[in-house]
Amino acid sequence: MKLSRLLTVFSMAVYVASSSAQTVNWIQSTEKEVWKQSQTKLTSKVETKPLLVVDESNHIVTFKKWGTCFNELGWDALNILPIEKQNKFLSNVFAPDGELKFSMGRIPMNANDYARDWYSCDEVPGDFKLHYFNIDRDKKTLIPYVKRALKLNPNMTFWVSPWSPPSWLKINNYYAVNSSAKVNKLPAEAAIALYEGKDNKDKKYYPRQVTENDYVIQDPRYLQCYADYFCKFVSMYQEMGIPVNRVMFQNEPWAYSIYPACAWTPEGIIRFNVEYLSPTVKAKLPGVQVYLGTLNTNRLDCVEKVLSDPRMKDAVEGIGFQWWGGGILPQIRAKYPNYKYMQTESECGSGTFDWKAAEHTYNLINHYLGNGCEEYTIWNAILCDKGTSAWGWNQNALVRVDSKTSEATYTPEHYAVKHFSNVIGEGTRILSYREKGEDGLPIMVCKNVDGKFVVVAANFNDTEKQVTLQLGAKYLNVTLQGHSFNTFCIR
Repeated sequence: MKLSRLLTVFSMAVYVASSSAQTVNWIQSTEKEVWKQSQTKLTSKVETKPLLVVDESNHIVTFKKWGTCFNELGWDALNILPIEKQNKFLSNVFAPDGELKFSMGRIPMNANDYARDWYSCDEVPGDFKLHYFNIDRDKKTLIPYVKRALKLNPNMTFWVSPWSPPSWLKINNYYAVNSSAKVNKLPAEAAIALYEGKDNKDKKYYPRQVTENDYVIQDPRYLQCYADYFCKFVSMYQEMGIPVNRVMFQNEPWAYSIYPACAWTPEGIIRFNVEYLSPTVKAKLPGVQVYLGTLNTNRLDCVEKVLSDPRMKDAVEGIGFQWWGGGILPQIRAKYPNYKYMQTESECGSGTFDWKAAEHTYNLINHYLGNGCEEYTIWNAILCDKGTSAWGWNQNALVRVDSKTSEATYTPEHYAVKHFSNVIGEGTRILSYREKGEDGLPIMVCKNVDGKFVVVAANFNDTEKQVTLQLGAKYLNVTLQGHSFNTFCIR
């Protein structure tokens, strides 16, 4: 055989071999080194059994949006930074070509637990026609915050939920549900309205004991006024150029808190959503969705009682879960597959800003997306110092601001989120996933709109672990460092 022909055959063999071993971009983060980029390759065969065998013909859900909540204390933290660092943070979070690519915002209606203090849009008792309703406070805090995000991404959408209605709409005439001598002025004996002296606590569930009463007054005038209140709030935001397209009746109806909160019974939830909120929104705000949320209990019987009412399917388009509600998400979605599902608040931690908290957030994202949530909402994007609320609760955030030095630190949780949101965008199909289990290896396999596989995998163990996945006819076979987040983009 002539030399030229030998060289041609050799070149063809090299080409075939290289084309059969697909290149994979590998991004890895550990506590010591974040967002380290390298490359590996898919292989045609392996000797170990794959942890996941991915079937492309089926998928769990088509993902839509990442988002965060706009809070007053977040606005205050942002404004501690010099303008160039403010712009960097906002671009990283909200710009379509930024690091996190958030395109959805949650807006609290009235005070939430990361407001500066308690307020509502109408604290005039008996103002059933809402003559005194206004969003003047929001115009100085939340609305400027939202508009800076919108400037970077004009395609953002927003949804609204209250933590507490105006105090005069509630049976205890107060913003909180539970008393605390240190942080609010609600008398301890006011808790009689919650349980009526009954004691049937069950440690398996949250809450351990459920309320006997609805805290919104169940008089038609009050319920209709509250439904009108939602519409007025959304309308005023829309008039400010902020595209609010969804409402939920209550943040955590099963959280009986010392900060702004409101307790509901299943009967009250059905009554308000079916008879008042949904028909009023449909009549006054065509195109605005009503979701049932935000559900924060693992008491399946309570949620089932609400959803089993046949009127609910016409009243709400989707369901939002957070905190303990995530535990019953798989059962609810299996029984009610026709609803849209979203995660509404990533858990807040306790102001530690450490790698352990980041692993917890990573695991939450893996669980909610793997169980069919098409949208995911981060809670605090930015806080200062210990992340302390006006009610004395320290919480985590994606960015931590030092109020003395005006420096911003991108926390481990920022990278936990980035490993997902930077590569999983609108239209990405979530194909398969596995929970972390006893082996501490949570994994998610997706396919982007360009038809390319994306794998997000973590190792929560102290030691390195080998992971093998079958992606069609090829295999991803890698060794993950201990306590690492990893993203693989197959080219």
